[in-house]
Amino acid sequence: MYIIMLGAPGTGKGTVGGLLSKELNIPHISSGEIFRNYIKKHNELGKEIEKYISEGKLVPDELAIKLIEKRLEEKDTENGAILDGFPRTKNQATVLDEFFKNKNKKINIAVDLSLPDEEIIDRIVKRRTCPNTECREIYNMDFKPPKVEGICDKCGTKLIQRIDDNEETVKQRLKTYHELSEGLIKYYKKQDILYTVKLNNKSDLTTKDVVEEIKAYLNKDSIK
Repeated sequence: MYIIMLGAPGTGKGTVGGLLSKELNIPHISSGEIFRNYIKKHNELGKEIEKYISEGKLVPDELAIKLIEKRLEEKDTENGAILDGFPRTKNQATVLDEFFKNKNKKINIAVDLSLPDEEIIDRIVKRRTCPNTECREIYNMDFKPPKVEGICDKCGTKLIQRIDDNEETVKQRLKTYHELSEGLIKYYKKQDILYTVKLNNKSDLTTKDVVEEIKAYLNKDSIK
């Protein structure tokens, strides 16, 4: 099963996708994580990617497609994967469909996590991330703080605030997202594989609740 996680930055795609990955036993592939790994290498490609991300811009289609397709060629994706943060444009979506078509596979569902912009900004500027590549747990200083301030509950690593988790960059990222997302959402809606989950910061809906809702939808429609 191949699942696309849609939604603006800060809607919880990574958290929901990670839990879905464990529940369905298929890999969770985060485009953001892939890009950050290249940035850490401090090579020319990493510097190019960092320039786009730090300015709140999207990594160009050609480069993003190349890196995601390379990851999808790996053996652990043979029976499915959860794509988080890709595709972000209609062009990326059509290229991805062609990639799967050539392998006699297809996208089963595109999950759209919907949250108001003002709540997204509040979430992101208060977000803290575990930099341990084996963990990557995400916290929020309001509704999901660590037990010990600044320290990851799971692995004990010192938490960080990502360089792009500031209000100015978030607003630019949201502007870019909205300019592109309308066409992408229409694209998957036309294919009849779009499923929207309405979120808000005041709801007591947990990540597990969202995952269970998605799983129930999958079971209901018998998507294989």
